Amino acid sequence: MIERVEIERLLLELYAARVRGDLAAVCATFTNDANFQVAGASSNASPIAMKAVGVGEFRPLLAIMIKSFKLTEQTILTMLIDGTKAAVHWRAKVHSRITGTTVLTELVDLVEVKNGRIGSYTEFFVPR
Repeated sequence: MIERVEIERLLLELYAARVRGDLAAVCATFTNDANFQVAGASSNASPIAMKAVGVGEFRPLLAIMIKSFKLTEQTILTMLIDGTKAAVHWRAKVHSRITGTTVLTELVDLVEVKNGRIGSYTEFFVPR
């Protein structure tokens, strides 16, 4: 059984890699067959959703996200871990390299860890 401290360390690795824009390090935190989903709303209230299964399917999507959006001032507000599941409420400034705008964004990630890596990841976000 994976320990709470190991899950916390894994999640901190994930967030640090995202802030650095390190695609390889982000992908290394996931199992090869992980479920990956992002759901949220853009600033004009149009829904944005993405769902993929397996690193081979979501790696290209992550590459686009990392190239398009730079995260700064990332802060974890709450991290709850129960067994192999975690919920993380965090905030970051998200800079769009496409539009040039920066928006403070609140996010909640629901994560399940499998064999020491992320097996399921769902992220909800709403720009403030």
